[in-house]
Amino acid sequence: MEMMLNWLLISTTTLFIFIISTIFFFFFKSHNSGGLPPGPTAIPILGNLQWLWTSLRNIEPLLRDLHARLGPIVTLRIGSNCAIFISDRHLAHDALVTNGAVFADRPPALPALRVFNSNQHNISSASYGPLWRLLRRNLISEILHPSRVKLFSNGRQWVLNILISKIRASAEANNGIVLDFKENLQFSMFCLLVLMCFGEKLDEKAIRDIETAERNWLLYSSKLTVFAFFPRISKLIFRKRWNTAMDLLQKQKDIIIPLIRTREKHKEKQNIQGRGDDEKERFVYSYLDSLLDIKLPEEGNRKLTDDELVTICSEFLIAGTDTTATALEWIMANLVKHPEIQTKLFDEIQGVVGSEAEEVKEEELQRMPYLRAVILEGLRRHPPGHFVVPHSVKEDAMLNGYVIPKGASINFMVAEIGRDEKVWKNPMEFRPERFMEGGEGQRTDITGNKKIMMMPFGVGRRICPGLDLAMLHLGYFVANLFKEFKWKAADGEEIDVDQEKSEFTIVIKTAFRAKVIARRI
Repeated sequence: MEMMLNWLLISTTTLFIFIISTIFFFFFKSHNSGGLPPGPTAIPILGNLQWLWTSLRNIEPLLRDLHARLGPIVTLRIGSNCAIFISDRHLAHDALVTNGAVFADRPPALPALRVFNSNQHNISSASYGPLWRLLRRNLISEILHPSRVKLFSNGRQWVLNILISKIRASAEANNGIVLDFKENLQFSMFCLLVLMCFGEKLDEKAIRDIETAERNWLLYSSKLTVFAFFPRISKLIFRKRWNTAMDLLQKQKDIIIPLIRTREKHKEKQNIQGRGDDEKERFVYSYLDSLLDIKLPEEGNRKLTDDELVTICSEFLIAGTDTTATALEWIMANLVKHPEIQTKLFDEIQGVVGSEAEEVKEEELQRMPYLRAVILEGLRRHPPGHFVVPHSVKEDAMLNGYVIPKGASINFMVAEIGRDEKVWKNPMEFRPERFMEGGEGQRTDITGNKKIMMMPFGVGRRICPGLDLAMLHLGYFVANLFKEFKWKAADGEEIDVDQEKSEFTIVIKTAFRAKVIARRI
């Protein structure tokens, strides 16, 4: 009996040692000796979580330290997942432009989280392939093409009036100081994106309901990373968190699906009867219209499901709202902090449109080079996202002599690239003149096709398809806000543009407040 127990103990110990050795062998064989970019010491199974766990929300200082010690490309491990971070513009160009097709994929969605992006059936998360090409081509041709963008010029004017009226109301209630500028920006931009998405000018309550559902889900989604580890177990441990996420997702569907039904009925009626004057006034062509016509050849030529339509519409609303509103807030804050830049910009606006014009028209923006320089400097110094959406490769690839493994998350540090001291003089200064004649950024190509100097919209095949629309919106709203008001720092307050905090985008840490003076009575 004792001999049997000894054999059992020996067998169990041997099996345990064999399993641990196998784990160590395969882990280090695939992640260390395979030529991965350097990184801090990792614990098998857990990865770098021993030091990263408390720093996920403040990862940039840690990455800067790693890059300073290990070079421009480093590896972190979260569990068995590999995350690669690149801070060098030349390496970014090699990956995203020179070898764009190789690095154009997205990391596979974690099985537990696929429900939240309809199994990667949207533009930002879809794998590089037929589905992505179909959805992106539809967005560009049907809603972002210049001829389509012009259709929403009245919508932009409508939203501008909403924003100006809210600024006036806030100033009148607070002795000339605008206290809720960020919220007003976000709501105004959301109004415009709702119009473009659903083709209808909804009332404020309806828009607020959509905005609340989208924002609640967006802010809560950051809590879902716990389901990356052992999803069956984590769903039990964090059952309340999972149920809350599912409830928020359902509320999102409950708001958007009725809008889909309304649009479907409108399309059916239009096909049978044509459009009457009332409907021409109420409805304009929308992104949703184009999505309702899509069929997926790779999936039996089927139409998009309701869940997929909700996912894609939500992607459109969020991508076009927060990033633009954040960039606008940063630009406005810097112009208030630097009144000499504001004066120079206003003089240019007046020189183009005159003092009697009620609005800066979209076509007039092309004759304002200093305005464009202000926008570019805002995007360089304060990109709304400090990382692009992670890239991936479908098969192991090489970059700068290192192995980039299949399925790894490849992250490009947008803010670091745009603040590179080797490219920009005093990069932390807000100086639009650098984009004017004689400045170091005079010939900057924001698409990064020839060389990368800044990449707020990403570069290469997965560059943000809304780049031109975003530049239009930024120029249009900045120009008209300064045409309408003179902006000053509130008495006794300092505008702090050096402190940031992470929300969905990277925003000003201290809420931006300014005193406005109407230029026209």
